Amino acid sequence: MAIIFSAFSFFKSAAQNKILIGQIREANSGEAIPFASVRFAGSGIGKLADSAGYFRFAFEAWPTDTLEITSVGFQDYKFFVQPSTIFSDTLRLQVSMQEGRFNTGVVVKAKGNRGLWMWRRIVANKKKNDRYRFDNFSYELYNKLELDLKNVSKEKLSESRVLRKFQFIFDQIDTTEDAPFLPAYLTEAVSDYYYSKTPLRRREVFKATKTVGFKNESITKLLGGMDQIVNFYNNYIPVFDKQYVSPISDNGDAYYNYKIADTQFVAGRRLIHFYFTPKRKGENTFEGDCWVHDTSFAIQKMNLRLSGDANINFLNKLNLIQEYQLINDSTWFLAKDKFVVDVSPLGKSNLSFIGRKTTTYRNVLVNDSTVVRELAKNRILEEVIVPDSASQQADSFWTENRHEQLTGSEQGIYTMIDSLMNMPSYKTYRNWIYFLTVGYKDIGNYEIGPWYNWISYNRWEGYRTRFDLGTNTAFSKQFYFHGYLAYGFTDQRFKFQVDGRYLINRDPRRQLYLSWRKDIDFGQSYYGDISQDNIFALAIRKQGVPIKFIQIEDRRAEYMHGWRNGLALTFSGAHRNFNPLLNLPGKADLGTGHGKELATFEAGLRVRYAYLEKFLESTFNRISLGSVYPIVDMRFTRGISGVDGSGYDYSKLYGSVSDYAKIAPLGNIYYNVFAGRTYGTLPYMLLDVAPGNEIYYYNRYAFNLINRYEYIHDRYAGVFFEHNIGNGLFRFLPITRKLKLRQLWTAKALWGSLSADNKSLNFVNGHPFRSLDGKTYLEVGTGVDNILKVLRLDLVWKLSPWESNTSAHPKFGAFVSFKVGL
Repeated sequence: MAIIFSAFSFFKSAAQNKILIGQIREANSGEAIPFASVRFAGSGIGKLADSAGYFRFAFEAWPTDTLEITSVGFQDYKFFVQPSTIFSDTLRLQVSMQEGRFNTGVVVKAKGNRGLWMWRRIVANKKKNDRYRFDNFSYELYNKLELDLKNVSKEKLSESRVLRKFQFIFDQIDTTEDAPFLPAYLTEAVSDYYYSKTPLRRREVFKATKTVGFKNESITKLLGGMDQIVNFYNNYIPVFDKQYVSPISDNGDAYYNYKIADTQFVAGRRLIHFYFTPKRKGENTFEGDCWVHDTSFAIQKMNLRLSGDANINFLNKLNLIQEYQLINDSTWFLAKDKFVVDVSPLGKSNLSFIGRKTTTYRNVLVNDSTVVRELAKNRILEEVIVPDSASQQADSFWTENRHEQLTGSEQGIYTMIDSLMNMPSYKTYRNWIYFLTVGYKDIGNYEIGPWYNWISYNRWEGYRTRFDLGTNTAFSKQFYFHGYLAYGFTDQRFKFQVDGRYLINRDPRRQLYLSWRKDIDFGQSYYGDISQDNIFALAIRKQGVPIKFIQIEDRRAEYMHGWRNGLALTFSGAHRNFNPLLNLPGKADLGTGHGKELATFEAGLRVRYAYLEKFLESTFNRISLGSVYPIVDMRFTRGISGVDGSGYDYSKLYGSVSDYAKIAPLGNIYYNVFAGRTYGTLPYMLLDVAPGNEIYYYNRYAFNLINRYEYIHDRYAGVFFEHNIGNGLFRFLPITRKLKLRQLWTAKALWGSLSADNKSLNFVNGHPFRSLDGKTYLEVGTGVDNILKVLRLDLVWKLSPWESNTSAHPKFGAFVSFKVGL
């Protein structure tokens, strides 16, 4: 615990009193602890702190006594008052209390448990107190996000040659807490938020955003109110990607023990102090306390805490706090949100990170016609508006419109970062760190990389070198050009790609893409998969499975046209030449009836619908953060012969529905249901090739016990399903709880068939193509995730079709994969 005290001298008089003033705060979150018990051990004089954590004592002379402060859920605090060390008439204390264990030694039977009775009253009145009971509401939202570096040693950092030029940063180190911390980053936002229940609509309009050093509109949107809807009245409360049981859940008594500590009167209203602890270790539950209005049974303030025992990686502490206030004589409405997380990736005593997000709510309107009129402007259910002027507000605007003023350390962050960003040496270090971690480096108007493609090895090319060169935003914010040149030292051939993109519009996204690529196809690639041209992939290849290579020359043009409602159409034209190189049927094997070249021209249409999908975006690229709704993807492709030597006429249909959903308290699921049909007699590379995996690195988007090019079909359907349970069975053993292991299971199925004509064309000269011929391919698996916080182990069994177990067609496999996350 930390103590800060300062003495203020006043003009003395014979009757002057000695004044002791203090405020009590929670050490991790910095939030005030209301109604703590404050007493002097010797004299027995005592009182309660007020709702903001303040207390005050007056004396004729300083006592020689011990001040004791206690509050449910916190370690007791003691401070010895010694008159000989006090040289003023006023002593101010800033008390930081550390979390402690609740007193759960006495278990009260449910029949006489007043805490359980209180929980029932709160649950029975949830619908009357939840803000989402209103037809509509709006408020002004102020968000402040701060990142601090904890356990920072000024002496050690000053000795570093790299950091010697940045000494001014160390002046910001705060040493008033147990562990010194350096405020490192701050961003603020003010917005107006609108909500209606019927029809369901949400709208947020940013008035101002403020940040230094990094500006990105997609991240600004995530810092608003649209993506932080945490409602303690819900049955489950999100913490990162997990769902935790709310202590006032409808079935909370199955997860928590409840007790009542005491009652207080505030502004003529009786508030009851109610606290809760988990019944069992290892479940997704909180410990904490709240103050409840005894007439309406509405929450006035609730503090939820997670300890380092929670199944979240690198977590030291986590606090969620919500405060409510009356907006009229009977309506309690959310007034403040606070989220504080202490993450220690290198251990509690080493460099750690503290993230603090504070949100306050003002100018609340409920069931008001102005809310309806504002929401009528929405073109879709959920709309976020960030005008250019939001990032250009003057300091005077922030002085007048901040809901709470910045502390001295918070004000220093802006000055520190602004100075840092203008230092040439900082820019140099930043660029090199970006190059080593992301792979790209800017050189003037151009960028090189990624460096991890500069050299690799495969059986056909031997050692392979590749060099990429592209433009950056300094060149243009609408045009992007890129290309690479590769060379294989064994086949002694050059390979290349050139491509360009014209960004017509960012929101909604509309762009034109052109490319010409002539290179080896290293297999079907999927997000998160290790590509076959990676030297690491060769080291973990399955034994007895021949590696396969085919060269493709691909020239294509694509136009993508998106709408704000999540609909996107992509029109494409592509000409491709195929040249099988190793362990695949060649041109001679496939006959000459379709021309001398294995060439095709395709015209395609892709329709993708992802309602309310969110993205992290840069100028030209974006990463999907998914959607709360299933994502639909449909494609139609028409092959046309006679275009620059193309020799095939065919049609292809494909459709899929995928989703990632949380199913608290049972973890989360991912599924992808897909089907397709090809009309025409075609060589294998133009049919559906079931996605296979020939390495021992688990591929979520492939069948892991199928080899590449093993099964081909012209009609097919399949499903991928994955259920991540969380700690599951591992919560019952102390050792597995401590290791934070997580349980999962998977199932993948495929149905397919191949026409007689396509079999006749492709099943030649002993090449090992196969077809399911209407049978079901099924593989199931179970696994352990979060091993050493970075590894996942999958055990996979093939259940059908039934066949002998061989090295080329195994019935069981063990796979590893790598993932870092909370």
